Amino acid sequence: MTSMQIAKHIDKEQIAWLYFPEDEVLVSTKTLEKRGMELQKAAILSNADSINMHIVFEDSEGLKQVETGIWAVTSKRIILNDGATIPINRIHEIKI
Repeated sequence: MTSMQIAKHIDKEQIAWLYFPEDEVLVSTKTLEKRGMELQKAAILSNADSINMHIVFEDSEGLKQVETGIWAVTSKRIILNDGATIPINRIHEIKI
């Protein structure tokens, strides 16, 4: 079973009310590199073509999934189209 199948779907407006622990959710260098590449690609597609992404992330309560555009990627967070942010170290995967 993948995290996409077990992640609870939430609306992007709910993200502002979530608590994110500081620890990293990924363990291998390979998955960290893959996430970095996926984030850059997702931001470009979101801005160029207004494509929404499926973002699977983990807050203090467990896996969540949101479908939204990514406006920008900083060194520590992604900024969604509505201004909400998700810490990069809490993101499991991004699906286009």
